[in-house]
Amino acid sequence: MYSVSQRKTCMHPGKRAAAAAALELVKIDTILGVGTGSTVNVFIDLLAEAGTRITGAVASSEATAARLEGHGIEVLDLNMTGDLELYIDGADESNANLELIKGGGAALTREKIIAGASREFICIVDHSKQVDILGEFPLPVEVIPMARSYVAREIVKLGADPEFREAPRTDNGNIILDCFGFSITNPVELEAALNAIPGVVTNGLFARRGADKLIVGYDDGRIETIDKPD
Repeated sequence: MYSVSQRKTCMHPGKRAAAAAALELVKIDTILGVGTGSTVNVFIDLLAEAGTRITGAVASSEATAARLEGHGIEVLDLNMTGDLELYIDGADESNANLELIKGGGAALTREKIIAGASREFICIVDHSKQVDILGEFPLPVEVIPMARSYVAREIVKLGADPEFREAPRTDNGNIILDCFGFSITNPVELEAALNAIPGVVTNGLFARRGADKLIVGYDDGRIETIDKPD
């Protein structure tokens, strides 16, 4: 049986199963990179409930920082910590090569920075996030506001339909274009092409630096752990 607090923090058993499995990989007295999103929120809550002793955490968003601090976990600056041993985050989609689409929570730039600065990136998802070809989930692109229309026209040339996300700006003060219609058969190539457009901060393809390990949670509480192919 779940405790009352567990029921409050996890309405989806697959997310909880993946988060709980990731928790077992956290070493004591480490500085942990922590991502953003619903599955990561479950992980943070379980981390606090378990009383796992870590030195602190580097957060990929203000929302994550607030949740960590609410549990009494110190939030540290990546500029001060240097490279990290472990980063734990979720994804909106993952393919068999552990290339990802991220950014549904608009934290893609900071997530990409922390992933790049981490020796190991563990991605935690429920089974619905696994796909054969990336792109059914609209690909987020973070854009400097003055470049919004120009970048949108360039994205159309690449074959997608960009839509301005009607939401508060990112933690970096930028806007998000969600790109519909991509069928992403070469994620590394598309990631580079989008990032080469002037005005793009980054995009939500995590292909050049994808996950090292994917932990998939199922509705019945089972987990599957998939390592990045050689």
